[in-house]
Amino acid sequence: MGLATPTAVMVGTGLGAENGILIKGGESLERAYHLDTIVFDKTGTITKGEPDVTDILAAPGYSEADLLGLAASVEGLSEHPLAKAITKRALDEKTLGTSVDTVLDFESVSGLGSRGRVGESKIVIGSRKFIESEGVNADIMNESAAILEKSGKTCVFVAKDGKLAGIIALADTIRPSAPRAVSLLKNMGLEVVMLTGDRRETAETIARQAGIERVLAEVLPGDKAGEIRRLQLEGRVTAMVGDGINDAPALAASDVGMQSGRART
Repeated sequence: MGLATPTAVMVGTGLGAENGILIKGGESLERAYHLDTIVFDKTGTITKGEPDVTDILAAPGYSEADLLGLAASVEGLSEHPLAKAITKRALDEKTLGTSVDTVLDFESVSGLGSRGRVGESKIVIGSRKFIESEGVNADIMNESAAILEKSGKTCVFVAKDGKLAGIIALADTIRPSAPRAVSLLKNMGLEVVMLTGDRRETAETIARQAGIERVLAEVLPGDKAGEIRRLQLEGRVTAMVGDGINDAPALAASDVGMQSGRART
């Protein structure tokens, strides 16, 4: 056994590597045997991670082109997938009068949004919680936002000089393989949980499509590790599955961290 076990681990991890699965070592495999809970990040893991702009709803006094231009001016400096989707849409619609301006004093707030200055105006863009924390009242678009979120879309709020300019909605479609993967894990006796920073309405829509019942929503990137620890306090042996650097603390806090990624050519 002293020779057979390490040899089997070496051969198994080698075969995994040939198939694009990198395993840290035998200890990780041993921990994986005892798992009873799999926690999935949503964006880029359950979903494709390639959101597209689906709706542009301007507040009174703004056109859709105005709203998109303001948002893209700030988001053009952000690396977030939602920001990239908004910037792409603005570039695609330049011929329709959308202009992207220079931004000063740009600041990204992890898990919430961004802020910057366009000309003499302060632009804030991000989640409802974020813009309200900046003193913006978003009540005039409550009904529109609720309808969009119930359909599984993510709402990005845009404000100019302390007043709401509108909402940009985006959708990130579920990976075709996700429902089957979740079903297989459940058949193995594992509980599947989805962990995301999205609003609960959006998160639960995606979770239903994937066949996941337990959803931990509206969790900031810095708080995800705490959610993993809470599951462990329930006596669960957890694996965290994520694809981005925002998931790193949760991956480290879990009993087994599993990072997914795309092959680059």
